[in-house]
Amino acid sequence: MTETPKTLSRGQKVAADVSALLRARAPLIWIVTREEARVEAFIAEAAKSAKYLTRTWDVAQGVMELDGRKDPRFQDPDPGTTLNTLRSLIVDERGNWKKIDRSVLIMRDMPVWLNGQGAALVQRTLRNLVRWLPGVPRDGAQAIVILSPNGDVPPELTNHATVIDWPLPDRSEIAAILDAALDALPDDVKPDACSTDMREIAIDAAVGLSGEEAGACYARSLVTTRKIDPVLIVGEKKRIIAREKVLEWYDPIPGGLDAVGGLDNVKDWLVARKTAYSTEAREYGLPLPKGIFVGGVSGCGKSLLAKAVATDFEVPLLRMDLGALKGKFVGESEGNLRKALKVIEAIGRCVVWLDEVEKALQGATSGSADGGVSADALGTVLTWMQERQGGAFVIATANEVENLPPELLRKGRFDEMFFVDLPTEIERRSVLKAALRANGRGKVKIDEAAVARATDGFTGAEIAAIVPDALYLAFADKAREITTADLTAVAKKIVPLSQTAAEKVTKLRNWFKGRARLATRQTADEAVKVGGTKVDLDL
Repeated sequence: MTETPKTLSRGQKVAADVSALLRARAPLIWIVTREEARVEAFIAEAAKSAKYLTRTWDVAQGVMELDGRKDPRFQDPDPGTTLNTLRSLIVDERGNWKKIDRSVLIMRDMPVWLNGQGAALVQRTLRNLVRWLPGVPRDGAQAIVILSPNGDVPPELTNHATVIDWPLPDRSEIAAILDAALDALPDDVKPDACSTDMREIAIDAAVGLSGEEAGACYARSLVTTRKIDPVLIVGEKKRIIAREKVLEWYDPIPGGLDAVGGLDNVKDWLVARKTAYSTEAREYGLPLPKGIFVGGVSGCGKSLLAKAVATDFEVPLLRMDLGALKGKFVGESEGNLRKALKVIEAIGRCVVWLDEVEKALQGATSGSADGGVSADALGTVLTWMQERQGGAFVIATANEVENLPPELLRKGRFDEMFFVDLPTEIERRSVLKAALRANGRGKVKIDEAAVARATDGFTGAEIAAIVPDALYLAFADKAREITTADLTAVAKKIVPLSQTAAEKVTKLRNWFKGRARLATRQTADEAVKVGGTKVDLDL
C-alpha cells in the first residue's frame, strides 16, 4: 500500500532547497531572516541530509559546535581571521589538501563586517574564499551561510551568493509551536487549556508572526489566563505588527457592508466573491479573488468600503502605506516592502488596503528624484500581485488616477475596477440613514427625501458631516431632538467639493469612462443628476 507523502511546511521546502544547494557545492548562501534560532535548526537539518556538519560563528563566541562546545581550532573570533583559519584547515602551506569533515559555517553577524568603513579587508577575504571553495575535493567540501535581516548583499559578492528569503512559519509550523507550548503544561491543566475547536482558531490568530513571537504569545496567554485565548493572541499580534511599522492593523467596523451607504454594484460583486472562500468553491476549483481597484471622487466611501469588506469577509484588515515604507538609507525601502509582503503572505486570508496608491507610486512614472525607489516599489508590488499564492484580497483606492502606471491597472492585477462618483439621490438617503445610526439617531423621523435634495452634489463624507453639525444646532436649542430643518439648514451653509473642485471631478469622470464599472447600481442607458450636471453612465 502506497503511503501518502506528508505535506512539507514552507520552512521544510526552503530547507530542501538549501540541501540541494549544498549538494551542488554552492559556496555562499545568504539567508534573509531575523529568526536565527528557527532558521539555524532548519539549516542544520538541511546540512545533515546533505552529509555536512554544522558550526556557527558570531563575533562574541567565535566558532561553536551545535552542542555548545567551542571549536578549539578557531582561537580568534575576528571574522577575517576565522575565514583564514578555515582555509588553513583545508589546505597546507604547500597546497596539499588536508583531511577535513564536510561542513557548513553559519555566520550570524557577518553583514556588519561587510558594509561601511573598514569592510574592504573582510569583503576581500570572504570573496577569495568563496571563489576558491568550489575547487576543494568533494569529501572536504565547505560552505558559508550568512544570516542577515535584509537581502542587501554587497555588490562585490553578488555573483557568488545565492540569496534566500526565509518565509515566516506557516500554519503547520505554528501548530507545532502551539503543541509544544501545551505539552509543557502540567497534566492537570492541559485538558482545559485548549479545546479542539479553539486550537484551529488559536493557530489562525498567530499566523503572520515569527516563530519566537508566536511562542511568546501562546506563553503569555497561558500565564495570564491558564488557557489559549485567541483574542489575547490577536491583540498581541496587532501590537507586534504595529511595532514593525510596515503595516497598520485596523479593527473591523460594525455592520460591515451594511454600514456603507450606496455603492450597490461593488457591494453585490464583493458578496458574490466572498463565496469563493468556501470549501465547496475550493472543491469546484474556483480561483481565489485577487482584489479590486476603486477610484473616484474624494470623500465618497472608498476608504469606508475597504474597512467594511474586512468585516464582511471576517478577516484582518492591513493597511499598507507604500509612501511610509520609504527609508532614508540605501536598500531600506526595498527591505521594508519585502518585509510587509512577507507578513501578508504568511497571514494568508486578509484584506490589504493600499490607500491613495497614486501618491506612493507617482515617482515611478513622473521621473521622481528618489533614486528609483518608486519604480522599484512598483515592480515589487506588481510582481507580488501577479504571482502571490496567499489568500490576501487587495483593495487599492485612489483619488487621482491620470498618472498611475498603466501596468498597475491592467487585467490580472485586479479582478475589477470600479468608479465611485458623487452619490445619487437614493445613495444620499442611504448615507444619511447610516450617519443617523452612527450618531445614535437611527429612530428619529427625518424627511430623507428633503435632505437628499438639499445635499445634491455632496460627497458621502459631506452628507455624514451634516448630522453631528445638526446635533450641535439642536443641542444649543434646549437640547431638543434634531429635525429635518436642522439638517437642511446645515446643508445650505456647505459649499460641496463638486463646486470647489468641479474641474477635477469632471476630469475624473472623463478618465474612468470606458475603463471601469460604476460602483453605483444603475442601468447603462440611464443618466442620473448629481452635482447639478447630467452624468453619462455608459462607463
